[in-house]
Amino acid sequence: MVHAFEMKGRYIAYDSESCALHELDQTAFLSLCSYIENEGKRPVNERLEKIAAECGLPNEEILSVCDDIDELIQEGELFSEGQRVNLDDLYPDDPAVKAMCLHICHDCNLRCKYCFAGTGDYHTGKRSMLDDQTGKQAIDFLIASSGERHNLDIDFFGGEPLMNWPVVMSLTEYCEKRAAETGKDIRLTITTNALLLDEEKTKYINEHMKNCVLSIDGRPEVHDNMRPAPNGSGSYRIVSDRIRTFLAARTSADSKYYEHYVRGTYTRSNLDFSQDVIHLAEELGARHISVEPVVSDEDSFYRIRPEDLPEIEREYENLAEYLIRKKADGDPVHFFHFLMDMQGGPCLYKRLKGCGVGAEYCAVTPDGDIYPCHQFTGEIEWKMGNVRDVETLLDENRNLLPGKKTEEILNSRVRQIFIDRLMPDKAECRSCFARYHCGGGCPANSFHATGSLDGQYEIGCALAKKRLECSLWMTVVGQDT
Repeated sequence: MVHAFEMKGRYIAYDSESCALHELDQTAFLSLCSYIENEGKRPVNERLEKIAAECGLPNEEILSVCDDIDELIQEGELFSEGQRVNLDDLYPDDPAVKAMCLHICHDCNLRCKYCFAGTGDYHTGKRSMLDDQTGKQAIDFLIASSGERHNLDIDFFGGEPLMNWPVVMSLTEYCEKRAAETGKDIRLTITTNALLLDEEKTKYINEHMKNCVLSIDGRPEVHDNMRPAPNGSGSYRIVSDRIRTFLAARTSADSKYYEHYVRGTYTRSNLDFSQDVIHLAEELGARHISVEPVVSDEDSFYRIRPEDLPEIEREYENLAEYLIRKKADGDPVHFFHFLMDMQGGPCLYKRLKGCGVGAEYCAVTPDGDIYPCHQFTGEIEWKMGNVRDVETLLDENRNLLPGKKTEEILNSRVRQIFIDRLMPDKAECRSCFARYHCGGGCPANSFHATGSLDGQYEIGCALAKKRLECSLWMTVVGQDT
């Protein structure tokens, strides 16, 4: 599919199948738009003559432009048919679980108003901590489920995982031990609100965790409005101080690992969220930032509404301009949703399948219950099993017994629902230029917004398209420098 758009005076065309990106002048842009209207075929001369008159050009010049477009079509750079892929192509064998969101606790020391996890207890009314044994069983389940996969990922999550710090350290050491025993590379991430992020924990994370995600929403008034402490007081001051200190240590020569993301959420209360990204970059020194739109109930005061989309789209454009300026100044800031490698990005198969929810990725609660992802946690209809049952599949060395598979302890009906949806095959996806960059969207967002995994979360789709346009624009503008 060819998508042509104008952004800040630049005319851009992107072929989603060939990944060819072109900058055009206005004449070529209008001509290409006429091809798009004509389903990729050369328009009749009458239509082209109207474009010539609109541009104040002789007909011959428009015909010459169309000759160039026809050549690009013939070379497969525009209106490319692309490659048809089915699930068997994607997975010659069954999908293997290779990533886990491990809930270190179902409790939190903040009371964020938009928290999908019910301020930490996942709407159960039960606040709990993961014990050491269940955590190790979860790690053994992941290893046993991974098959021939070498690289495995575990995110220590919550609630707030630093509230259960001794278990974090114990499971980190267990991961390192089991990785050495099995030949796996188990990459660890921790997601934290930073309230308890002291010098000791900072040092340990920087020695053992490949990535760290730090939650803060941006400017003080924005953060304190949505992320208060249990007593209602603001949390910005202590959180920002600790993140600033952590980032300085994380990026120092003494740190084994560098990767990190400072992650926020924007709501209807701060639609000018580009200012929050700028605040995180300029005031905290963050250079890897992700600020996500809130997804919430229809009756929440802070939910994003369709009428907010024009303002949000302008904010993404403002943010793209800021990032271009920072790059030109030699001090780049990376925004997660704008990152796109036009040359060495992921292959077609990886781009198609999205996050692998329920098939390659799962979440595990402190009770050991397995869910397709963290956003389905606590919704019993989506429960896939329990990691404690892995004991029936392991030998004395904690390795999978011959002839055993972890699928034996999983709800095959629930898991198959997500395997069947690894390929984005919604009608809306098939005709969308962004389909290879969002993997069909977030299934949890679709389900919670529409009541169906196959529903279209229209706001999410609109934002994904705009973010891709900004990324394409940045790629084009970046070539100027």
